[in-house]
Amino acid sequence: MLLGNVTFNVMLESFGLYTIAGLMIVVGLAIFEVTTPYSNWREIQKGNIAVALATGGKVVGLANIFRAVESHHDRMVDILVGGGFGFFLLLVTYWLFEFLTLSLKVNEEIERGNIAVGLLAFLLSIGVSLIVGAALVR
Repeated sequence: MLLGNVTFNVMLESFGLYTIAGLMIVVGLAIFEVTTPYSNWREIQKGNIAVALATGGKVVGLANIFRAVESHHDRMVDILVGGGFGFFLLLVTYWLFEFLTLSLKVNEEIERGNIAVGLLAFLLSIGVSLIVGAALVR
């Protein structure tokens, strides 16, 4: 079936990729939830903008990695492996951010609502995802 330049097969494949990326983002957020000493969703519900920024950066970062991988790979296994590895690198980066900033307790500052630290975490996630996404499609 042809709908302009978009066929039913293209829409079906797009829906499959959307579903896989969405599930991987949910899994990634669940893993991030376990690795932070506070509840992201509870803090966001309380209006903690710093946590919302840090969490939003992780969502956009994961989405960007999957966008890059999905746009350059056709096989589902390549998308899952590449996206999973990209997520792992994003997670490691966040841990390094906490570990290497000795004078700044990142998680404590974000939990306290420090918007500057939340924004930095947001931008770090986005920046790293741009690099990782580009590296995964070479």
